[in-house]
Amino acid sequence: MFDSLSDKLQDIIRKTAGSDKLTEENMSDALREIRRALLEADVNLRVVKSFVSSIRERAEGEAVVKGVDPAQQLIKIVNDELVKLLGSKNEPLNLSGHPNIIMMLGLQGSGKTTSSAKLAVKLKKQGRNPLLVACDVYRPAAIAQLKTLGQQTGTEVFTIDNCQDVRHIAESAVEYAKNNGFNTVILDTAGRLQIDTDMMAELLILDRLLAPQEKLLVIDAMTGQEAVNVAENFNAQLEITGLVLTKLDGDSRGGAALSIVHCTNKPIKLTGVGEKLDALQDFYPERMATRILGMGDIVSLVEKAQENFDLKQAQELEKKMRKAEFSYNDFLNIQKQMKNFGSIDQILGMLPIPGLKKDDRQLIASEGEKQLKKIEAFISSMTPEERDNPQIINSSRKKRIAKGCGMDLNQVNQFITQFDQMRKMMKGLSGMTDKIKKGKMKMPKMPKMPGGFGGKLPF
Repeated sequence: MFDSLSDKLQDIIRKTAGSDKLTEENMSDALREIRRALLEADVNLRVVKSFVSSIRERAEGEAVVKGVDPAQQLIKIVNDELVKLLGSKNEPLNLSGHPNIIMMLGLQGSGKTTSSAKLAVKLKKQGRNPLLVACDVYRPAAIAQLKTLGQQTGTEVFTIDNCQDVRHIAESAVEYAKNNGFNTVILDTAGRLQIDTDMMAELLILDRLLAPQEKLLVIDAMTGQEAVNVAENFNAQLEITGLVLTKLDGDSRGGAALSIVHCTNKPIKLTGVGEKLDALQDFYPERMATRILGMGDIVSLVEKAQENFDLKQAQELEKKMRKAEFSYNDFLNIQKQMKNFGSIDQILGMLPIPGLKKDDRQLIASEGEKQLKKIEAFISSMTPEERDNPQIINSSRKKRIAKGCGMDLNQVNQFITQFDQMRKMMKGLSGMTDKIKKGKMKMPKMPKMPGGFGGKLPF
């Protein structure tokens, strides 16, 4: 997401880095490039004008701090304005009410039904008991789709067979929720190919009748400029409470996200960043801004780690590492957890690596994924006994493993050697840590980066 815009903004900031201070001339050049980058990213023209104007005002009024790189000053200004443009702060869902009612709104194809199921998964993780309600009685197979998603997520779906009265369905669902211990009702309402009077009339009736705590408009991030028009129309008639952006991982430009908050004055509350049913995330403007400017998103990375890694399993692995008992099965388990964590490309996008562009990141990720698949094939070709006891792998076993994974014997030998070295290194590091904790050894000085890159990565 935002890859194209991110690369361009980082290039603009790097150019400014050669200057001694922020001047009217270099700021004029930077602002021209920023304007062009935003328009290419499909950001609404009104938003571009407002954004550039805000940066110019901030830059002209910014006192030049001695010893501070002008590029860093520009980063600070652009970051602050991006955060403001994206909504300033995280706006959590309003989960009040007994039951709490959430209306999912949007056009057909925006991902509304899937987002309803993803929201149910997210709320269940928070300890809530959601009920999905099939209010789309017009689109063929819409109810069947929601039922299938309900089965996959373990969420009950409320329907009334052969009923076309959406008002009756919604009222009955709320009553059913009250009587059966559901504290959140998620209404998957009907969409259309375009906004029309009948659709809005139906949604307005549900709004007046149920007074939902949340009216979330689901927008496809790849819609571009049209997303702004759709959002403004829904907001004008229904006074939406927030936005859900889907397919944000598939849109490299990200113009819709930057435009939609400014034009509707409504916050982005959730974002869909993948096909999996747990791929719905809270939206944090400050985290997104730092990612756009290439400064990573360590907080989200840590939250992902806490969500996907088993603490008890990690502690058991640590004990094995200390005794050099780390096996191939343990390595395979870590790799499986990493897959739940996200792709290498996604992880690299959250790390603050200066100068790492989209193409470089994708190249590194692609090569990394290939290597991990090779390792998985290599380990999968072993017997359970070999995985648990690497020391028993002799030359004949190596030949069999090589045939099984489609590698030559040299590659298998290389993998085994690297694995043995890693086990020894882990044992050595754990011993060093114990000595440091006991005060018997001082913290060693870190060596300089090899290769003459001056401490920077060679990208």
